[in-house]
Amino acid sequence: MSKLPNVTASIFATMSKMATEYNAINLAQGFPNFDLDEKLVDIVAEVVKKDVHQYLPISGYQPLLTKIATLILDSYQRKVLPETEILVTAGATQALFTTIVALIKTDDEVLILDPSFDNYEAPTLLCNAKAIRVELNDDYSPNWQRIENAITTKTRMLIINSPHNPTGRIWKENDFQSLENLVEKYPNILLLSDEVYEFISFEQIHISVHSRKKLTHRSIIVSSFGKSFHITGWRMGYLVAPEYLTKEIKKVHQYLVFSVNSLAQAAISDYLKVVDVSKLGSFYQEKRDYFRKLLQNSRFELLPCNGTYFQLVSYAAISEEPDVDFCKRLIEEHGVAAIPLSSFYGDGKDQKLIRFCFAKDNATLEEAAKRLCRV
Repeated sequence: MSKLPNVTASIFATMSKMATEYNAINLAQGFPNFDLDEKLVDIVAEVVKKDVHQYLPISGYQPLLTKIATLILDSYQRKVLPETEILVTAGATQALFTTIVALIKTDDEVLILDPSFDNYEAPTLLCNAKAIRVELNDDYSPNWQRIENAITTKTRMLIINSPHNPTGRIWKENDFQSLENLVEKYPNILLLSDEVYEFISFEQIHISVHSRKKLTHRSIIVSSFGKSFHITGWRMGYLVAPEYLTKEIKKVHQYLVFSVNSLAQAAISDYLKVVDVSKLGSFYQEKRDYFRKLLQNSRFELLPCNGTYFQLVSYAAISEEPDVDFCKRLIEEHGVAAIPLSSFYGDGKDQKLIRFCFAKDNATLEEAAKRLCRV
């Protein structure tokens, strides 16, 4: 008997497979297609010659842990202990999975704010716990009354995501003030903050849970080197949490992966000495602005994008089709792959919205936009 009877192939895999079959431009799955920073390429070439090819400690490569602590201090003015409060993971997905499996028990309830990344619910269900989907406001800001109404004596965790996939929205100061009030009122709730796009924000600054002293003592914050440094295939992420939580998460981590790719950890450790993460926002803002300009004369309506490398658009002026059907036809007839927003909702809510990834080189964006302007 299946433990996940309602789980099938992800919409990301489905659309990417169709994109390959129809030789379409893949703006569906969230991965960049441009070259790596030459500095990182050179570092890998040097690191591979060193003695970094055997198992590393469970927590991670010690120099990398120290560099992460420095990155957090420089970015958010938070001091964390490298040895006990940081865990290097095989991608952010593994960080999320391991955290939920370690901290959620049978019959617990986990609040997930829709639209949401599909990797939150499955580990919750594998714990024999209940995923409670709570819809965000129409502008994708959190509805605090709705969230509080969903809290019961069984609520153990609230999962948040900012900058937000798939909408590109970023939480504001008042959102965090409301979150702090909620957490203070319900002291048994843990906070899992998915911040994999933390360095990809534009006009509005990203506010991290790292910078909220009222929250850090019961928060697990997940980050992604893959997203930040355009190396999604390396599967490199990390999480930060107080020692009493990290200790429990490591118990699962050691039996899941034990330790993470040693070569990648050593390379990123050296790369953090020379890379400036503060420039990532402007880099992707140029991509966003260029893509939006290219779609000016299309029939798609572009929604606001404050962060991430995703652009939501409405096709309501083009078709009344369900969003999944529209995305399939977009691949088959126009050669561009996108993700339907309904796949991010527990109830499959369809608002005639689809998501494009603009983390592509300009030639790819130009050709994709040319095709989309013909729709």
